[in-house]
Amino acid sequence: MSQRIGVIGAGHFGKYHIKALQALKNIELVGFYDIDPLVQQQVSKEYQIKSYPSYDAILNDVDIVDIVTPTISHYDCAIEAIKRQKHVFIEKPVTHDLESAEKLIELAYEADVKVQVGHIERFNPAFLSVEPYINRPVYIEAHRLQPFTQRSLDVSVVLNLMIHDLDIILHIVQSNIKKISASGATIATNMPDVANARIEFENGCIAHLTASRISKDNLRNIKIFQKENAITIDFLNKKSEIIFARLFDSANINESSIELRSEYPPIVHNNAIQEELKAFIYAIENNTKPVVTLEHAYHALNVAFEIVEKVKFSFE
Repeated sequence: MSQRIGVIGAGHFGKYHIKALQALKNIELVGFYDIDPLVQQQVSKEYQIKSYPSYDAILNDVDIVDIVTPTISHYDCAIEAIKRQKHVFIEKPVTHDLESAEKLIELAYEADVKVQVGHIERFNPAFLSVEPYINRPVYIEAHRLQPFTQRSLDVSVVLNLMIHDLDIILHIVQSNIKKISASGATIATNMPDVANARIEFENGCIAHLTASRISKDNLRNIKIFQKENAITIDFLNKKSEIIFARLFDSANINESSIELRSEYPPIVHNNAIQEELKAFIYAIENNTKPVVTLEHAYHALNVAFEIVEKVKFSFE
């Protein structure tokens, strides 16, 4: 029996979710709900999909809700679904505050439902191509820049953009944080639009992250340095490179040399939204842990909020 799923929120990103779900097999996309009647009408016509008159109405017909609404409404939508024992896929950032994320963790456990958070870069084919080679990073540089848009202005650049890289870095470093330093600036909104953070981990790894939504260029990459190799992940262009370094010793130090060799792991191109939704459905049907859990999302959100506070302090 296929899982019945409904999309909540049919804005810019919600449309991508509807399109991705329509292409998936073994699920039944029953329809969508959006608070805007005009959006309901337009999306229903464009995608030939049922529009529900209320959130309550669509909850009656689904096993899973896919929440793609503004961050401020994530918690209320998720809580109502969990209370009705529906599985929940929820876009990042998971909630607008830490207390709400904590409550979601508690209630999802009590209701025995699965929740996955949409940290989509975990499913980026460039990241997947090099993930097996990542073992013990010692230094990381992350840059995520984009031109200014009118979307996601309800959150700072840290929660909008940097949180993608925070999730990846926390996932690959697997160590407690010792210290966080950060600075930034507000330019076009009343929240930080540019931010830079330095994270020192207890295992010795150091990560530098830069995010800006006031840029001429689009850039989304992470460079990971570890013993004997350096890995570059280009999330935007779906490319990756591994530079292997080999030291040739000699009795004469002046004759020692380093050989650098580049490899380009094969990229298995995918639709990352489809892949994260497929992974979630797999977790439900096989009773396994989602790839990106509420705990993962809470950890990234916690670090993001600490960075936001330090960024605000830097220019107050």
